[in-house]
Amino acid sequence: MDNLPQTWDEWISNFNDWQDRVGFKREWLGDFDLSIQFDWDRAGETIEFGDFKGQRKWERSLQVPHQSMRDALVTLITVQGDTEFASVEQQRHLLATAPTDYDRYAAARIMAEEQRHGWQMAYLLMTYFGQQGRREAQKLLERNAQDGDRLLGAFNRPMPHWLDFFCYTMFVDRDGKFQLGMLSTSAFKPLAASMGPMLKEESFHLGTGSNGLRRIIKAGVIPLDMLQRYINKWVATAHDLFGVDESSSAHWAYVWGIKGRWDERSKLEGGIDVDKEILNEEARGHYHDEIASEIEKLNGYLPEGAAPLYVPHENFNREIGAMKKKRYNTDGSEFTGTDEEWQTYVYEHLPTAEDEAALIELFKQQWVAEKPLTPKQIESGIGATA
Repeated sequence: MDNLPQTWDEWISNFNDWQDRVGFKREWLGDFDLSIQFDWDRAGETIEFGDFKGQRKWERSLQVPHQSMRDALVTLITVQGDTEFASVEQQRHLLATAPTDYDRYAAARIMAEEQRHGWQMAYLLMTYFGQQGRREAQKLLERNAQDGDRLLGAFNRPMPHWLDFFCYTMFVDRDGKFQLGMLSTSAFKPLAASMGPMLKEESFHLGTGSNGLRRIIKAGVIPLDMLQRYINKWVATAHDLFGVDESSSAHWAYVWGIKGRWDERSKLEGGIDVDKEILNEEARGHYHDEIASEIEKLNGYLPEGAAPLYVPHENFNREIGAMKKKRYNTDGSEFTGTDEEWQTYVYEHLPTAEDEAALIELFKQQWVAEKPLTPKQIESGIGATA
């Protein structure tokens, strides 16, 4: 790590090198402003939960009482930043195959905002955490999703086409909303103050996913059973992103006040007691309920007589946690058949090689309903040259 940045300007120079290395052309950003943004008012002045509740929020890392807590903050910030840059690496190639001009703009804007979010996290590391932070900020630019060395497995997964992208922005980016929300009440004020602007931008990512799936249904080209299999794939991935069950790291993050529950302030105002042993499970449950509501909205666009789309149970196809590698049906019940029957069940409920081959032909049609660009979107120039 010979090029460890010592200043923010040096890190930006290394970031430009990263853009060149992954093939993201700077002109694709249009007039988008990669800048550091804080909402200090929303962050609040007083620690809101945990053992330090009632004290002033920490504005510098040396105010954080213990090194173990500072290390945990560095990990939280690093993981968040890592996901942002990984998403760009996963998605960049999709600009060349956008089904409409609007979709090219939307994907380029999402990648621009993900880069800004990565900047924000790198800025926190560079500014507040000394040599340790500078080292982690540089490593954000050295790991690569294509090499499979991003910190979370979901952000190393290939995203070969736009059906994956729409499901990803619908389900995986929605997990991102929950993670940002849980950090928005952090006792470390610069981290909490970073979340408001990021959440505002994240809403466009979620809208792109739900809008894309709605337009797929309206176009009527992608078979609904195929769409369901891709939903199953990415929902299971998103469920994993909430972490292991009975997580000790989530427990201590709450005790230390550095990461709260989803909708922490409302829960505190409502007197809802915290169970620190199941924080990840609680957040995953809130997430599951939200995506189930979103899928129910999509069902309103299905043709008459069509089988409704659904959200698979949290037990299905899990890669981490208590349900890792265990056999469960999409309704959450335990699968009791033979190995051969299980392979058939998986074949019927997750994307197949045949699905991937069929999509090559389906993508030659108008497989997603048109959506016009607004004058403001055209004027922005985002993605226009991709």
